[in-house]
Amino acid sequence: MTYEGRVRRWGVPAALLSMLCAGGATACDSGSEPEGKKSAGASSSASADTPDGGPAPSETPKPDPERVPRTAAQARQLIADVIVGPKQFGPEAVRATPYESDPARWTVLGENCAWQTEDLPDDVLATRTRYLEVPPADGKGSIRLSATVTVHRTTVDAAWEQARMLEEAVGCPEQTLRAGERLTGLTSMALARGEGANETSDDSLSESGECVSDTRGGPYPYSWYQSTFGPVVVSVSACGGEKRSAEEVGDITVEPLVRMMIEAEDKITVPDGGDGDGDGDGGDGDGDGKAADPDGAAGRSPAAPGGQGGA
Repeated sequence: MTYEGRVRRWGVPAALLSMLCAGGATACDSGSEPEGKKSAGASSSASADTPDGGPAPSETPKPDPERVPRTAAQARQLIADVIVGPKQFGPEAVRATPYESDPARWTVLGENCAWQTEDLPDDVLATRTRYLEVPPADGKGSIRLSATVTVHRTTVDAAWEQARMLEEAVGCPEQTLRAGERLTGLTSMALARGEGANETSDDSLSESGECVSDTRGGPYPYSWYQSTFGPVVVSVSACGGEKRSAEEVGDITVEPLVRMMIEAEDKITVPDGGDGDGDGDGGDGDGDGKAADPDGAAGRSPAAPGGQGGA
């Protein structure tokens, strides 16, 4: 089945996808679920057709333990296969400078609601963030973009990341990205598989608000989405610019997020009918682009070149 067909089948229109976010841990290790604790989507997706009349998936996909990364090298290869590049954000998107973060670091929200970089924790095998931009055009300001893929050691580790992010969003409605850049008026929502329009991930988390910068101005519309499948966590962020609408900023993240989630599922789930190499199209063949991020890092915060910021 083509990528477009799968998106239609799973019912992920932009207006609904913008509400997706993350719930709780649904598994105790990579590739398995605790007995008797199937995700919410398992019953709903198998019990009825989708609202648009199409057939619902026959069962909730699950990671195959034989295909889930066990080493950092395997995780880095999976990330290279899954992470999107400029073309998935649209024809106007281009690489930012730097293009990729330091793969040995990620970002953590401190108790003072300010983002900072740290070494990768033990539960993370690998992570990577790419920074992109839609340049100014037709009297509108630029849109700063990021895409992140993180591979944890286990599914429950990924679920804990989701839970921490939701807690942080509630506790810090205003966050400092770095000096002179901040997010304000943040609100969040969480949906497990089968809730709302979420038929593409185990759990999904969304956050919206405004981004403000001493150099770029603002406030401008801001959106961030993060989803999980097994031990894989994918996220995208977008910070708008002058005359960019909230709808425009939110819509540009839809295809990259869904595409990465589909590709992750294809790579670590047993394909229908046995062997196969899936039908996702995550990576864009950009290569590794090993540019180091001098201030920021791969991680969970809204990312932008030169730091964690989305502004």
